[in-house]
Amino acid sequence: MNIGNLKLNGYAALAPMAGVTDRAFREICINYGASYTVSEMVSSKGLTMKDRKSDFLMTIGEKEMPALVQIFGCEPATMAEAAKKAEQTGCVAIDINMGCPAPKVAGHGGGSALMKDPQLAAEITNACVNAVKVPITCKIRSGWDEDNINAVEMAKLLEKAGASVLTIHGRTRKQMYAPPVNYDIIKEVKNALTIPVIGNGDITDIESAKYMYDYTGCDFIMIGRGALGSPWLFEQINAYFEKGEILPDPAIEEKMQIMINHIEKLCEYKGDYVGMREARKHAGWYIKGMRGAASFRREIGTLETMDQLKALADKVIESAKEE
Repeated sequence: MNIGNLKLNGYAALAPMAGVTDRAFREICINYGASYTVSEMVSSKGLTMKDRKSDFLMTIGEKEMPALVQIFGCEPATMAEAAKKAEQTGCVAIDINMGCPAPKVAGHGGGSALMKDPQLAAEITNACVNAVKVPITCKIRSGWDEDNINAVEMAKLLEKAGASVLTIHGRTRKQMYAPPVNYDIIKEVKNALTIPVIGNGDITDIESAKYMYDYTGCDFIMIGRGALGSPWLFEQINAYFEKGEILPDPAIEEKMQIMINHIEKLCEYKGDYVGMREARKHAGWYIKGMRGAASFRREIGTLETMDQLKALADKVIESAKEE
């Protein structure tokens, strides 16, 4: 699949996730074969008001390319200005968030709230398309709720407005992240558009990746929560679709080293204090399903230094050997 003139390698991209897909995690996932990454969502108002946090969220490094910057908001002019600022990062495209279900976003007219106003969503898209030279992509949901499944209508308007690629998460805003994923609506959107369509929702392994491709006919897939604590999933999916190989998960020692490398990057970019506190959630994901995970989580909740993290990793490895 292409985004504009960029031909993508591999078979899956990393989805944007607020508070998770920061620079450190994006670099880890690119290293394990993610086709491209997307930044955490950045407020258009924050960017236009020169908010330092918004600028930091938008920072992109060479080690995570190709990368997109995702922006959100509900005012066409403000979004266009934000797109211009995002373009200066060197990103390969700009993604517009039309799917975030969080009340603090949707409650102010952004994210999934745009599913209730497809015409405004199209106006925002067109304003951004006319403001920058890089491609504009959009990420939507199936609808606001089960009584308002309007992804096909929305997608057609966004394509007409100039979107280069459309990603659809097969849930409504009301569902948040609860099952099930509506694969039929993803298929309908794919059949209704001429631009590439990316399927998203509950892709956690090779089997679910294959099902998304086969059932919906989508051009590409995007993985979010399935990559948490498992960035090697991209490598596994690429190996399967390229060679028919089913790669095993890394050995426990390698998993713990990946975790340590990840947290070291976190601390490099955010400082030890912030990095180690954010490390707690990532460490919890890395040890999920392992022997003694419940007791280790209590220890994870008090992590403050890299030495403590490394000591924890050693304990996890020793515990696994006892099985």
